[in-house]
Amino acid sequence: MFKGRHFDASLILLCVRWYLSYGLSLRNLEEMIAERGICLDHSTIHRWVIRYTPELLETFNTRKRLVMSKWHVHETYIKVKGGWTYLYRAIDKSGATVDFRFSPTRNLGDAKVFFRKAYARHGLPEQVTIDGSQTNLEAARNCHAEARLRTAAGSAPLRVRRSQYMNNSIEQDHRRIKRRTRPMLGFKTNHSAAIILGGIELIPIIRKRQLIETHSQNLSLAHQFNSLAA
Repeated sequence: MFKGRHFDASLILLCVRWYLSYGLSLRNLEEMIAERGICLDHSTIHRWVIRYTPELLETFNTRKRLVMSKWHVHETYIKVKGGWTYLYRAIDKSGATVDFRFSPTRNLGDAKVFFRKAYARHGLPEQVTIDGSQTNLEAARNCHAEARLRTAAGSAPLRVRRSQYMNNSIEQDHRRIKRRTRPMLGFKTNHSAAIILGGIELIPIIRKRQLIETHSQNLSLAHQFNSLAA
């Protein structure tokens, strides 16, 4: 993964993890690394985040433990180029992250893309809890029916609960993401937003011990994160 890089892999992983985990700017990280006697430009750190985050996330998804069959789905707002975009998110009954998807728009087509991705990756849930969104209701049911016809025609139809108050758990979970994105004051492009948000999502997922081999072990965030590059 790090072949041909001028800097050591441990430094690259440290910078990427710190940026995704904590409310630090790229210039904050530049100063912190300089205190260790390493001259590193903040733009280099940004390139590392964009370059390696998708690979780390892809590796994680191959080693992610199974989620429960009752989901909570909701979307939250993310500012990009001064305007609002959307992050579709789902967690299961225990609070484990099911899936997420960044989207510049919010409509039936976007909702269907999210549900198809989640169903394909995690299988069909028994129940989905959403707020009063008619769009999410149609997307959840239609995509579930499509998947049943293709792969499990004998499974039961999806149960959908529509209640703003029953979805408090995922609204609370949004705060994990907001705490990191708030100091960034918005992203510059949709491309960088999608990549960085994927990395920001990865950190709490790791903290929730959703890596198969670390689920029952008391390993640090750094150890689990670095193992994705091993």
